[in-house]
Amino acid sequence: MHRLSRRSIAVLRTTGAARRTAAAPITPASPFNDSVGQNDAKLRWYSVLASGRSDAGRNSTQLNLRNGLLLGNRYESTAAASDASDPPAEKFEYQAEVSRLMDLIVHSLYSNKEVFLRELISNASDALDKLRFLSVTEPQLLKDGLDLDIRIQTDKDNGIIHLTDSGIGMTRQELVDCLGTIAQSGTAKFLKAVKESKDSGADSNLIGQFGVGFYSAFLVSDRVVVSTKSPKSDKQYVWEGKADASSYTIREETDPEKLIPRGTRLTLYLKRDDKDFAHPERVQKLVKNYSQFVSFPIYTWQEKGYTKEVEVEEDPAEAKKDEQDEKAEKKKKTKTVVERYWDWEQTNETQPIWLRNPKEVSTEEYNEFYKKAFNEYLDPLASSHFTTEGEVEFRSILYVPAIAPMGKEDIVNPKTKNIRLYVKRVFISDDFDGELFPRYLSFVKGVVDSNDLPLNVSREILQESRIVRIMRKRLVRKAFDMILGISLSENREDYEKFWENFGKHLKLGCIEDRENHKRLAPLLRFFSSQSENEMISLDEYVENMKPEQKDIYYIASDSVTSARNTPFLEKLLEKDLEVLFLVDPIDEVSITNLKSYKEKNFVDISKEDLDIGDKNEEKEKEMKQEFGQTCDWIKKRLGDKVASVQISNRLSTSPCVLVSGKFGWSANMERLMKAQAVGDTSSLDFMRGRRVFEINPEHPIIKNLNAACKSGPDDEEALRAIDLLYDTALISSGFTPENPAQLGGKIYEMMGMALSGKWASPDAGSEVPAAEPNNTQTLEAEVVEPVEAGNQK
Repeated sequence: MHRLSRRSIAVLRTTGAARRTAAAPITPASPFNDSVGQNDAKLRWYSVLASGRSDAGRNSTQLNLRNGLLLGNRYESTAAASDASDPPAEKFEYQAEVSRLMDLIVHSLYSNKEVFLRELISNASDALDKLRFLSVTEPQLLKDGLDLDIRIQTDKDNGIIHLTDSGIGMTRQELVDCLGTIAQSGTAKFLKAVKESKDSGADSNLIGQFGVGFYSAFLVSDRVVVSTKSPKSDKQYVWEGKADASSYTIREETDPEKLIPRGTRLTLYLKRDDKDFAHPERVQKLVKNYSQFVSFPIYTWQEKGYTKEVEVEEDPAEAKKDEQDEKAEKKKKTKTVVERYWDWEQTNETQPIWLRNPKEVSTEEYNEFYKKAFNEYLDPLASSHFTTEGEVEFRSILYVPAIAPMGKEDIVNPKTKNIRLYVKRVFISDDFDGELFPRYLSFVKGVVDSNDLPLNVSREILQESRIVRIMRKRLVRKAFDMILGISLSENREDYEKFWENFGKHLKLGCIEDRENHKRLAPLLRFFSSQSENEMISLDEYVENMKPEQKDIYYIASDSVTSARNTPFLEKLLEKDLEVLFLVDPIDEVSITNLKSYKEKNFVDISKEDLDIGDKNEEKEKEMKQEFGQTCDWIKKRLGDKVASVQISNRLSTSPCVLVSGKFGWSANMERLMKAQAVGDTSSLDFMRGRRVFEINPEHPIIKNLNAACKSGPDDEEALRAIDLLYDTALISSGFTPENPAQLGGKIYEMMGMALSGKWASPDAGSEVPAAEPNNTQTLEAEVVEPVEAGNQK
């Protein structure tokens, strides 16, 4: 435990025995340190110093064992003395192994080598922006009269890239501070100085902030040479560094041929494996991809050509022949050749129209930008240009393409690269894996530009999920407004074209995005029993509903024809109730996820407990009394094939139908699940659930079976008729029979009985019975009597 200090012992001696408390020795395993000295006792003591009052428990010193400290009410402990006697702590700064740090920056910070050009162009743009900003108060900085631009020249044979800007340049000290100090951003330092000054108009176009973009040059370079001239200095300095070195050199430029009036020239000596970056076409492509919308012109050194006619020297043999032919007219022979030359070509001609006021941009400009930015040849169906302010400020232009991309399954691939993210007009990424847009809206194309997005150092990853969620929410809302505008257009063909290309995407949204059901539902389109050739919206369906109709009815099938001829529709068509036809495999899943629309529930007419609003309890009671025994008889014959046999309220012309359980799969869904290549067959029996066999008591076949049940329930022909009736209902209801061959045998057998001797020519064996009139009448009676009996009943 803890021992009393010498000061405490002295106090005890002066206060007398009345205030002295016993000290109990404990083991040296105490958590408190012995801080008195070696000449003290070896045992550690735990003491409680009581106050002068008689209530020792109440006024005893309180112990606080937190952090291993003993705190008393009145007396100092040894811990306090120990703190006072500790030597002062020394302060150290973190050190870094420069070569290792550079290795991390080059090999671990960036995942894609080609971003080196983006970073270097961004630095050059910042240098130009700084010069433009400072020239407002210091016009002499622009005395050289150079244009503010960026120029990139390559030497593909030697693997060298030259990148030159006419910006602010750097002095010798700035070279040491900015390039010699890793992770020190000259741009960030400049912005801070501007904000702290009285002039609050900091230029928000400045891009840099981390101070490591320059070192991305070592992703592809073995050696980098920076030659820079600041208008504030009369001398031009050269900085040189290598990728695997921990030091760099700075010298004054003395070669007159390498002097520049103002700005900075970077020379990259590419690695052997990365020399393909020195191809002019590759550089031009990278500039267009990453830095197309930088506010300063970017020129690349490109090879060009023009055609011209040149004379062709004649062959001596042909010339001699021409001389012999005096009559022949002499004509100079020419040929067309392509003359090659090199010249500067501006690469970033496309302007970032999202920075302009939407009222000032015409439809033609939006369409032209869309075609150039996304390499499209058709005008988009719609566009949306907006600015969002608040927690996140960004500008965006969204487009709905005219057609779906060919050969791409974008509906199952969220990485479509259709949304391009820019920060201060510099391309960051188009690979978000569904972060900015959900998968079902992956067909929407557009650009998003923000000045204050939280990016990681490599500018590749959005870091704050809350910011991303806000952006996603607003982008999705604007996309829905754009699609809704197409649906409300006077030209109905526009939305029909959209639905043909992207209807499945919206249906997928009903499954994946529960929060936006209210925005998705009005955009859906389906065929119906009253509109088989033209799709209708749910709003149109609700407007056409009968006053007494409470639900939205639908039937899922593989085609409009099969849906139209299904027996489930019979009573609803008689009552003129409209039924939606869900003929796309994804339709049924989408509707079941929506559940309702405008307080109207979606009801599958192929499932049990269908309520179409025509209940007659007295009639139902009579039918149950009349056919109740028949239902039990049929159920006994079918066994586990059906859960129950009931009297149907949805049939009018068919004798029976097989309906699905309320919470199980429908016949259409069961068919789709069986067809899944990687489906789980173990869940088929469970999800198939109960099947209910419904009979139509008004049909002659059911009336005959009712009579057979009462007269001869064990009759083999009647029982076989029940089996055939079930198999037929299985097919007409959309299910797949378990034994098609057996069903086919039953049908062939009945056809043989019905067609026996009907068209056969009489032979020798049949002439004798044909001569006897009694036998002929008996045979005719046997064939005709069941038909006549059925018709009478």
